[in-house]
Amino acid sequence: MRILLCTLLLLIGSSPIQAQNEQINISQMQFYNLGVKIGRLQSIEQIPLLYAPAKVVVPPSQEFIVSAPQAGLISKLNAAVGDRVEKDQVLAHINSPELLTLQRQFLKAGSEHRLAWLAYQRDKKLLREGVIADRRWQETRSLYSSKVSELNEAKQLLEIAGMSKADIDSLQKNRHLSSQLNVRSPITGVVLERMVVAGERLDILEPLYRIANLNLLWLEINIPQERVGLIKVGDQVLVEGGEVRAKISMLGQSVNPDNQTVLARAVIDNNRRKIRAGQTVNTQIIQAAAGQSAYKVPNVAIAQNEGQAYVFVRNDDGFVATPVTVIGRQDEDSVISGPLTGREEIAVRGAVALKANWLGLGEDE
Repeated sequence: MRILLCTLLLLIGSSPIQAQNEQINISQMQFYNLGVKIGRLQSIEQIPLLYAPAKVVVPPSQEFIVSAPQAGLISKLNAAVGDRVEKDQVLAHINSPELLTLQRQFLKAGSEHRLAWLAYQRDKKLLREGVIADRRWQETRSLYSSKVSELNEAKQLLEIAGMSKADIDSLQKNRHLSSQLNVRSPITGVVLERMVVAGERLDILEPLYRIANLNLLWLEINIPQERVGLIKVGDQVLVEGGEVRAKISMLGQSVNPDNQTVLARAVIDNNRRKIRAGQTVNTQIIQAAAGQSAYKVPNVAIAQNEGQAYVFVRNDDGFVATPVTVIGRQDEDSVISGPLTGREEIAVRGAVALKANWLGLGEDE
Protein backbone atom coordinates (compact mmCIF):
# COMPACT_ATOMS: atom_id res chain seq x y z
CA MET A 1 0.00 0.00 0.00
CA ARG A 2 2.84 2.39 0.88
CA ILE A 3 4.57 1.61 -2.43
CA LEU A 4 1.31 2.24 -4.38
CA LEU A 5 0.75 5.61 -2.59
CA CYS A 6 4.29 6.72 -3.38
CA THR A 7 3.82 5.70 -7.00
CA LEU A 8 0.62 7.79 -7.34
CA LEU A 9 2.23 10.81 -5.68
CA LEU A 10 5.18 10.51 -8.03
CA LEU A 11 2.85 10.24 -11.05
CA ILE A 12 0.75 13.30 -10.10
CA GLY A 13 3.78 15.34 -9.16
CA SER A 14 5.50 14.57 -12.43
CA SER A 15 2.49 15.59 -14.63
CA PRO A 16 3.37 19.28 -15.10
CA ILE A 17 6.93 18.37 -15.96
CA GLN A 18 5.84 15.81 -18.52
CA ALA A 19 3.39 18.31 -20.01
CA GLN A 20 6.34 20.47 -21.01
CA ASN A 21 7.20 17.82 -23.63
CA GLU A 22 4.68 18.52 -26.39
CA GLN A 23 5.44 15.35 -28.34
CA ILE A 24 3.13 12.39 -27.64
CA ASN A 25 4.67 9.17 -28.90
CA ILE A 26 2.10 6.45 -29.55
CA SER A 27 2.16 3.32 -31.62
CA GLN A 28 -0.36 2.38 -34.26
CA MET A 29 -1.89 -0.11 -31.83
CA GLN A 30 -2.27 2.61 -29.19
CA PHE A 31 -3.78 4.87 -31.84
CA TYR A 32 -6.63 2.41 -32.41
CA ASN A 33 -7.00 1.42 -28.77
CA LEU A 34 -7.41 5.05 -27.69
CA GLY A 35 -10.22 5.54 -30.22
CA VAL A 36 -8.45 8.46 -31.89
CA LYS A 37 -9.84 9.80 -35.16
CA ILE A 38 -7.99 12.37 -37.24
CA GLY A 39 -9.27 15.01 -39.63
CA ARG A 40 -7.96 18.00 -41.58
CA LEU A 41 -8.25 21.58 -40.39
CA GLN A 42 -11.08 23.53 -41.99
CA SER A 43 -10.02 27.06 -42.84
CA ILE A 44 -12.72 29.73 -42.48
CA GLU A 45 -12.94 33.41 -43.36
CA GLN A 46 -15.62 34.44 -40.83
CA ILE A 47 -15.45 34.12 -37.06
CA PRO A 48 -18.67 33.57 -35.06
CA LEU A 49 -18.47 35.91 -32.07
CA LEU A 50 -21.69 35.54 -30.10
CA TYR A 51 -25.42 34.96 -30.11
CA ALA A 52 -27.78 37.74 -29.02
CA PRO A 53 -31.53 38.51 -29.16
CA ALA A 54 -32.74 41.30 -31.45
CA LYS A 55 -35.90 43.10 -32.48
CA VAL A 56 -36.80 44.11 -36.04
CA VAL A 57 -37.72 47.80 -36.24
CA VAL A 58 -38.62 50.31 -38.94
CA PRO A 59 -36.12 53.18 -39.36
CA PRO A 60 -37.71 56.53 -38.45
CA SER A 61 -37.06 57.88 -41.94
CA GLN A 62 -39.13 55.05 -43.45
CA GLU A 63 -42.23 55.50 -41.27
CA PHE A 64 -45.03 58.01 -41.90
CA ILE A 65 -48.17 59.10 -40.07
CA VAL A 66 -51.09 59.98 -42.37
CA SER A 67 -53.28 62.58 -40.67
CA ALA A 68 -56.49 64.46 -41.46
CA PRO A 69 -55.54 67.72 -43.21
CA GLN A 70 -58.93 69.24 -42.22
CA ALA A 71 -61.54 68.57 -39.59
CA GLY A 72 -64.54 66.56 -40.74
CA LEU A 73 -66.38 63.24 -40.77
CA ILE A 74 -64.86 60.03 -42.14
CA SER A 75 -67.20 58.70 -44.81
CA LYS A 76 -65.03 55.80 -46.03
CA LEU A 77 -61.73 54.01 -45.33
CA ASN A 78 -60.02 52.16 -48.18
CA ALA A 79 -57.05 50.46 -46.46
CA ALA A 80 -56.67 47.96 -43.63
CA VAL A 81 -53.71 46.87 -41.54
CA GLY A 82 -51.29 44.80 -43.65
CA ASP A 83 -52.41 46.23 -46.99
CA ARG A 84 -49.75 47.36 -49.43
CA VAL A 85 -50.51 50.84 -50.75
CA GLU A 86 -49.04 52.91 -53.57
CA LYS A 87 -47.94 56.51 -53.42
CA ASP A 88 -50.91 58.92 -53.92
CA GLN A 89 -53.42 56.09 -53.45
CA VAL A 90 -56.62 57.33 -51.77
CA LEU A 91 -56.74 55.92 -48.24
CA ALA A 92 -59.78 57.72 -46.80
CA HIS A 93 -62.65 60.05 -47.71
CA ILE A 94 -63.57 62.89 -45.36
CA ASN A 95 -66.55 65.25 -45.53
CA SER A 96 -65.15 68.61 -44.44
CA PRO A 97 -67.20 71.85 -44.25
CA GLU A 98 -63.93 73.74 -43.79
CA LEU A 99 -62.87 72.56 -47.24
CA LEU A 100 -65.82 74.40 -48.78
CA THR A 101 -64.61 77.63 -47.18
CA LEU A 102 -61.12 77.15 -48.58
CA GLN A 103 -62.48 76.40 -52.06
CA ARG A 104 -64.67 79.49 -51.98
CA GLN A 105 -61.72 81.63 -50.94
CA PHE A 106 -59.68 80.16 -53.80
CA LEU A 107 -62.36 80.93 -56.40
CA LYS A 108 -62.76 84.45 -55.01
CA ALA A 109 -59.01 85.01 -55.14
CA GLY A 110 -59.01 83.72 -58.73
CA SER A 111 -61.74 86.18 -59.77
CA GLU A 112 -59.97 89.09 -58.15
CA HIS A 113 -56.70 88.02 -59.76
CA ARG A 114 -58.30 88.05 -63.24
CA LEU A 115 -59.74 91.53 -62.67
CA ALA A 116 -56.39 92.79 -61.41
CA TRP A 117 -54.66 91.25 -64.45
CA LEU A 118 -57.07 92.98 -66.85
CA ALA A 119 -56.47 96.32 -65.09
CA TYR A 120 -52.73 95.63 -65.19
CA GLN A 121 -52.77 95.02 -68.97
CA ARG A 122 -55.00 98.03 -69.59
CA ASP A 123 -52.95 100.51 -67.55
CA LYS A 124 -49.73 99.15 -68.99
CA LYS A 125 -50.99 100.06 -72.47
CA LEU A 126 -52.27 103.47 -71.32
CA LEU A 127 -48.90 104.23 -69.68
CA ARG A 128 -47.09 103.55 -72.97
CA GLU A 129 -49.52 105.91 -74.75
CA GLY A 130 -49.00 108.60 -72.08
CA VAL A 131 -52.65 108.69 -71.05
CA ILE A 132 -52.16 107.94 -67.32
CA ALA A 133 -49.67 109.13 -64.77
CA ASP A 134 -46.87 106.92 -63.50
CA ARG A 135 -48.37 106.95 -59.99
CA ARG A 136 -51.57 105.25 -61.21
CA TRP A 137 -49.48 102.60 -62.98
CA GLN A 138 -47.57 101.89 -59.77
CA GLU A 139 -50.84 101.48 -57.83
CA THR A 140 -52.24 99.11 -60.50
CA ARG A 141 -49.05 97.04 -60.56
CA SER A 142 -48.97 96.85 -56.75
CA LEU A 143 -52.61 95.71 -56.65
CA TYR A 144 -51.92 93.03 -59.26
CA SER A 145 -48.89 91.70 -57.30
CA SER A 146 -51.04 91.53 -54.17
CA LYS A 147 -53.76 89.53 -55.95
CA VAL A 148 -51.15 87.12 -57.34
CA SER A 149 -49.91 86.46 -53.78
CA GLU A 150 -53.47 85.97 -52.50
CA LEU A 151 -54.23 83.45 -55.27
CA ASN A 152 -51.02 81.51 -54.54
CA GLU A 153 -51.85 81.48 -50.84
CA ALA A 154 -55.37 80.18 -51.47
CA LYS A 155 -54.02 77.48 -53.77
CA GLN A 156 -51.40 76.35 -51.24
CA LEU A 157 -54.07 76.14 -48.53
CA LEU A 158 -56.03 73.75 -50.76
CA GLU A 159 -52.90 71.66 -51.33
CA ILE A 160 -52.25 71.54 -47.58
CA ALA A 161 -55.89 70.50 -47.11
CA GLY A 162 -55.19 67.47 -49.29
CA MET A 163 -56.48 68.48 -52.71
CA SER A 164 -54.37 67.29 -55.61
CA LYS A 165 -53.23 69.53 -58.45
CA ALA A 166 -55.75 67.85 -60.74
CA ASP A 167 -58.57 68.50 -58.25
CA ILE A 168 -57.57 72.17 -57.93
CA ASP A 169 -57.42 72.60 -61.71
CA SER A 170 -60.88 71.01 -62.01
CA LEU A 171 -62.24 73.36 -59.35
CA GLN A 172 -60.76 76.35 -61.12
CA LYS A 173 -62.25 75.24 -64.44
CA ASN A 174 -65.70 74.01 -63.35
CA ARG A 175 -66.12 76.20 -60.21
CA HIS A 176 -67.94 73.33 -58.51
CA LEU A 177 -67.53 73.20 -54.71
CA SER A 178 -67.24 69.84 -52.94
CA SER A 179 -66.80 68.96 -49.27
CA GLN A 180 -65.35 65.56 -50.22
CA LEU A 181 -61.68 65.38 -49.20
CA ASN A 182 -59.49 62.51 -50.39
CA VAL A 183 -56.61 61.58 -48.10
CA ARG A 184 -53.72 60.02 -50.05
CA SER A 185 -50.73 57.89 -49.13
CA PRO A 186 -47.42 59.85 -49.10
CA ILE A 187 -45.36 56.76 -50.00
CA THR A 188 -45.48 53.27 -51.41
CA GLY A 189 -45.50 51.01 -48.38
CA VAL A 190 -47.48 48.83 -45.98
CA VAL A 191 -50.18 49.88 -43.51
CA LEU A 192 -48.92 49.07 -40.01
CA GLU A 193 -51.72 50.64 -38.00
CA ARG A 194 -55.21 52.08 -38.54
CA MET A 195 -56.21 54.60 -35.88
CA VAL A 196 -59.81 55.53 -36.82
CA VAL A 197 -63.09 53.98 -38.00
CA ALA A 198 -65.66 55.07 -40.57
CA GLY A 199 -68.21 57.54 -39.20
CA GLU A 200 -65.77 59.06 -36.73
CA ARG A 201 -65.54 62.84 -36.47
CA LEU A 202 -61.99 64.16 -36.71
CA ASP A 203 -60.10 67.23 -35.66
CA ILE A 204 -57.51 68.78 -37.94
CA LEU A 205 -54.22 66.78 -38.06
CA GLU A 206 -55.72 63.82 -36.20
CA PRO A 207 -53.80 60.64 -37.22
CA LEU A 208 -55.50 58.10 -39.50
CA TYR A 209 -52.86 55.55 -40.52
CA ARG A 210 -49.26 54.57 -39.81
CA ILE A 211 -47.51 53.50 -43.01
CA ALA A 212 -43.95 52.29 -43.51
CA ASN A 213 -41.62 51.42 -46.34
CA LEU A 214 -40.39 47.94 -45.36
CA ASN A 215 -37.67 47.65 -48.01
CA LEU A 216 -35.20 48.79 -45.36
CA LEU A 217 -35.33 47.47 -41.79
CA TRP A 218 -33.08 47.60 -38.75
CA LEU A 219 -32.10 45.03 -36.16
CA GLU A 220 -31.76 46.38 -32.64
CA ILE A 221 -29.45 43.88 -30.93
CA ASN A 222 -28.84 43.67 -27.18
CA ILE A 223 -25.13 42.95 -26.65
CA PRO A 224 -23.91 41.99 -23.13
CA GLN A 225 -21.77 44.93 -22.05
CA GLU A 226 -18.82 42.71 -21.14
CA ARG A 227 -18.63 41.43 -24.73
CA VAL A 228 -19.33 44.61 -26.68
CA GLY A 229 -15.59 45.14 -27.10
CA LEU A 230 -15.53 42.21 -29.54
CA ILE A 231 -17.98 43.90 -31.92
CA LYS A 232 -17.02 46.35 -34.65
CA VAL A 233 -19.05 48.46 -37.06
CA GLY A 234 -19.24 46.49 -40.30
CA ASP A 235 -19.49 43.04 -38.68
CA GLN A 236 -22.01 40.70 -40.27
CA VAL A 237 -25.18 39.59 -38.48
CA LEU A 238 -26.89 36.33 -39.35
CA VAL A 239 -30.53 35.91 -38.33
CA GLU A 240 -31.50 32.47 -37.07
CA GLY A 241 -32.49 30.38 -40.08
CA GLY A 242 -29.72 31.75 -42.28
CA GLU A 243 -31.86 33.52 -44.89
CA VAL A 244 -31.46 37.08 -43.61
CA ARG A 245 -28.19 38.93 -43.19
CA ALA A 246 -27.44 42.38 -41.86
CA LYS A 247 -24.45 44.58 -41.14
CA ILE A 248 -23.63 46.40 -37.90
CA SER A 249 -23.98 50.15 -38.53
CA MET A 250 -23.92 51.56 -34.98
CA LEU A 251 -22.76 50.62 -31.50
CA GLY A 252 -24.43 52.37 -28.58
CA GLN A 253 -22.46 54.56 -26.21
CA SER A 254 -24.47 53.76 -23.07
CA VAL A 255 -25.46 50.66 -21.10
CA ASN A 256 -29.07 49.76 -20.36
CA PRO A 257 -29.19 49.77 -16.53
CA ASP A 258 -32.03 47.22 -16.47
CA ASN A 259 -30.24 44.38 -18.28
CA GLN A 260 -26.65 45.65 -18.62
CA THR A 261 -26.65 45.42 -22.42
CA VAL A 262 -25.47 47.80 -25.13
CA LEU A 263 -27.63 48.51 -28.17
CA ALA A 264 -26.14 47.60 -31.54
CA ARG A 265 -27.97 48.48 -34.75
CA ALA A 266 -27.70 46.45 -37.94
CA VAL A 267 -29.15 47.36 -41.34
CA ILE A 268 -31.15 44.67 -43.17
CA ASP A 269 -31.81 44.56 -46.88
CA ASN A 270 -35.34 43.15 -46.79
CA ASN A 271 -36.37 43.18 -50.45
CA ARG A 272 -37.27 39.47 -50.25
CA ARG A 273 -39.64 39.93 -47.28
CA LYS A 274 -38.02 37.22 -45.18
CA ILE A 275 -38.46 39.16 -41.95
CA ARG A 276 -41.16 41.42 -40.49
CA ALA A 277 -41.23 44.62 -38.47
CA GLY A 278 -41.80 44.00 -34.77
CA GLN A 279 -40.44 40.45 -34.94
CA THR A 280 -38.13 39.20 -32.18
CA VAL A 281 -35.29 37.05 -33.51
CA ASN A 282 -32.09 35.35 -32.42
CA THR A 283 -28.97 36.57 -34.16
CA GLN A 284 -25.37 35.53 -34.51
CA ILE A 285 -22.67 38.17 -34.99
CA ILE A 286 -19.88 37.15 -37.35
CA GLN A 287 -16.58 38.92 -37.92
CA ALA A 288 -14.26 38.66 -40.91
CA ALA A 289 -11.01 36.85 -40.06
CA ALA A 290 -8.92 39.72 -41.38
CA GLY A 291 -5.17 39.44 -40.80
CA GLN A 292 -5.23 36.03 -39.12
CA SER A 293 -5.71 32.40 -40.04
CA ALA A 294 -8.75 30.80 -38.44
CA TYR A 295 -9.87 27.19 -38.44
CA LYS A 296 -13.06 25.42 -37.41
CA VAL A 297 -12.64 22.29 -35.30
CA PRO A 298 -15.03 20.15 -33.21
CA ASN A 299 -15.26 21.18 -29.59
CA VAL A 300 -14.11 17.70 -28.58
CA ALA A 301 -10.83 18.23 -30.48
CA ILE A 302 -9.72 20.86 -27.95
CA ALA A 303 -8.05 19.97 -24.67
CA GLN A 304 -7.46 22.37 -21.80
CA ASN A 305 -4.41 22.36 -19.55
CA GLU A 306 -3.69 25.02 -16.93
CA GLY A 307 -5.93 27.54 -18.74
CA GLN A 308 -4.39 26.96 -22.19
CA ALA A 309 -6.24 25.33 -25.10
CA TYR A 310 -4.46 22.69 -27.17
CA VAL A 311 -5.10 20.63 -30.28
CA PHE A 312 -3.17 17.47 -31.09
CA VAL A 313 -1.42 17.64 -34.46
CA ARG A 314 -0.52 14.36 -36.16
CA ASN A 315 3.13 13.66 -37.03
CA ASP A 316 5.25 10.59 -37.80
CA ASP A 317 5.79 9.71 -34.14
CA GLY A 318 2.24 10.34 -32.93
CA PHE A 319 0.91 13.79 -32.04
CA VAL A 320 2.20 17.18 -30.99
CA ALA A 321 0.22 19.13 -28.38
CA THR A 322 -0.08 22.53 -30.06
CA PRO A 323 -1.30 25.61 -28.13
CA VAL A 324 -4.14 27.52 -29.81
CA THR A 325 -6.47 30.39 -29.03
CA VAL A 326 -10.24 29.86 -29.15
CA ILE A 327 -11.64 32.98 -30.87
CA GLY A 328 -15.23 31.88 -31.45
CA ARG A 329 -17.81 29.16 -30.95
CA GLN A 330 -20.70 27.93 -33.08
CA ASP A 331 -22.90 25.08 -31.87
CA GLU A 332 -20.65 21.99 -31.59
CA ASP A 333 -17.63 23.64 -33.23
CA SER A 334 -15.01 26.14 -32.14
CA VAL A 335 -12.91 28.56 -34.16
CA ILE A 336 -9.22 28.58 -33.31
CA SER A 337 -6.07 30.36 -34.34
CA GLY A 338 -2.45 29.52 -33.62
CA PRO A 339 0.84 28.30 -35.10
CA LEU A 340 -0.87 26.28 -37.82
CA THR A 341 -0.54 26.26 -41.61
CA GLY A 342 -3.94 24.74 -42.38
CA ARG A 343 -2.43 21.60 -43.92
CA GLU A 344 -2.15 19.71 -40.63
CA GLU A 345 -4.21 16.74 -39.54
CA ILE A 346 -5.46 16.87 -35.96
CA ALA A 347 -7.22 14.52 -33.57
CA VAL A 348 -10.91 15.27 -33.92
CA ARG A 349 -11.87 12.46 -31.54
CA GLY A 350 -9.99 10.98 -28.62
CA ALA A 351 -8.46 14.24 -27.37
CA VAL A 352 -9.23 13.31 -23.76
CA ALA A 353 -7.27 10.08 -24.05
CA LEU A 354 -4.40 11.87 -25.78
CA LYS A 355 -4.33 14.49 -23.03
CA ALA A 356 -4.15 11.80 -20.38
CA ASN A 357 -1.32 10.13 -22.27
CA TRP A 358 0.43 13.49 -22.71
CA LEU A 359 0.22 14.30 -19.00
CA GLY A 360 1.38 10.84 -18.08
CA LEU A 361 -1.99 9.80 -16.70
CA GLY A 362 -2.80 7.23 -19.33
CA GLU A 363 -2.11 3.52 -19.24
CA ASP A 364 0.68 2.03 -21.18
CA GLU A 365 -1.04 0.32 -24.03
